[in-house]
Amino acid sequence: MSKVVLITGGSSGIGKSVGEFLTHKGFTVYGTSRNPERYTGSQFNLVKLDVSDTESIKAAITTVIKEKGRLDVLINNAGAGITGPIEETPDLEIQRNFETNFFGPIRVIKAVLPQMRVQNSGLIINITSIAGYMGLPYRGVYSASKGALELITEAFRMEIKGFNIHMTNVAPGDFATNIAAGRYHAPILENSPYKKTYGDTLHLMNAHVTAGKDPHIMAESIFKIINTPKPKIHYKVGEFMQKFSIVLKRILPDKVYEKMLMKHYKL
Repeated sequence: MSKVVLITGGSSGIGKSVGEFLTHKGFTVYGTSRNPERYTGSQFNLVKLDVSDTESIKAAITTVIKEKGRLDVLINNAGAGITGPIEETPDLEIQRNFETNFFGPIRVIKAVLPQMRVQNSGLIINITSIAGYMGLPYRGVYSASKGALELITEAFRMEIKGFNIHMTNVAPGDFATNIAAGRYHAPILENSPYKKTYGDTLHLMNAHVTAGKDPHIMAESIFKIINTPKPKIHYKVGEFMQKFSIVLKRILPDKVYEKMLMKHYKL
């Protein structure tokens, strides 16, 4: 019997790549989108789901269980980018980002756990970010939301281990996706004290995404994790230096690491 997989944010980017790869490997895949009718010709099922709407989440999961009778793997992939000086980022946009990147995955996890307990099995993979391991300038809100998901996963997996349900984080680096086009950018204000530094950093961030790796690499990594009997707590997928930056943060004095980041971003 093929495993049934639900991927939030499955209509584009990493989610779409993972969905297609797992479909080719024989999995039964359901991807989600707030507007699935916009996407035709998908290689796997697309169901309507908005991670900020509890009823929408329940309806999507009910559909999957009704059609297949089980749910083996949840991949919390839906996410949103956000950039800007924290001082000039509207509170509402900060809240919206946490709704998508932090509260949304928690809502979906809560909704799938009862079914996985009945099955006495299940795997939950939270897609976070290497940015969640450090406070990055002009990406601080995004770093904070992904870092919060990393930490709550550590607690969550201990609470559900007794039900034979596994949970893990996968933190990607820069991949060539459309996240830059879809994220919220605080405007570069003409009279802002951050005008030059934010503008230069934003250009650098966009260049990193454009030159990012093929999301197929993430799909292969997810496939390996699904086939791992006892997944680790944290996985990192990306360029060597992006992953090594996490190691450096552990071993370098805080101020030395801060200077390294500021030099990288030319601040």
